[in-house]
Amino acid sequence: MSMDSDGILHESADASAGERATFPDGTRRNRLVAVVDGSVYSESVCDHAAWFAKRANATIDVVHVIGRRQGLSDESNLSGNIGLGARTALLGELAELDARRAKLGQKRGRAILLDAEARLKADGADSVRTRLRNGEIVESVQVLEKDADLLVLGKRGEGADFDTMHLGSNLERVVRSTHKPVLVAARAFREITRFLVAFDGGRSAMQAIDFITARPHYDDLPCHLVTIGSDTTATRGPLEEAAARLRDAGFSVETEIRAGQPETGIARAVEEHAADLLVIGAYGHSRIRNMIIGSTTSALLASCKVPVLLFRG
Repeated sequence: MSMDSDGILHESADASAGERATFPDGTRRNRLVAVVDGSVYSESVCDHAAWFAKRANATIDVVHVIGRRQGLSDESNLSGNIGLGARTALLGELAELDARRAKLGQKRGRAILLDAEARLKADGADSVRTRLRNGEIVESVQVLEKDADLLVLGKRGEGADFDTMHLGSNLERVVRSTHKPVLVAARAFREITRFLVAFDGGRSAMQAIDFITARPHYDDLPCHLVTIGSDTTATRGPLEEAAARLRDAGFSVETEIRAGQPETGIARAVEEHAADLLVIGAYGHSRIRNMIIGSTTSALLASCKVPVLLFRG
């Protein structure tokens, strides 16, 4: 690990997460990790991270990961059966090309982080640390999340096709691998004034309730608690219990049970109640929840125009 003249930490894949910042009295501050990649979502990631950090008086680690590339200098692919002298020269040129690309990747990463730091500070974030890491995104997040309270990522990455409804592959991989809450930033930030919790009574939904009730710095935001299903005692009981916990923590809560399909019902509820944030478990009661993001969650992430706060049970 090293630090350059701009204060950016340069880290290898196995670098540790580092110390969490503390208040003057020695107590630990909350910590957010915001991952930026230079895509159109990067500014939004910064804006969302700053909003949550100011609310929670948290520090922000803003991270850019330079991934391992498929080497162009693969001898079997590019030097083949050409003569020994020509082959040696070609391998030398390819090595030089790789070195130049690595330097450009470092420069680009530093530029992305400097822009992100400026954006966060302009948004009012008072404690920002920039980290440039080499390695894979999932490995980096697994290291950095150890002492983090929240991860913030964009819905799609730099290479995403915005004419499709597909999620970014890095987002799916991170959500599958992490046990920390993940805030998926919308394409553009808007002030969060109310939020909606999609509640199914499962473990990840209860994780969301635990997270919210433990953080009174959000209790001025009205909450709408929605369950999709039939209005039965078995359905209403857990819903009202969750609502009671939120009210005891100081939140203003309304509850609703809607019939229909979860994907369309929750999306309509977000629009009808003008929610600025959707809170949902990353997995429902699916048998394959440990393999892929649940189908309801994937559909909502792809189509939802507000940020989504994900919890994994």
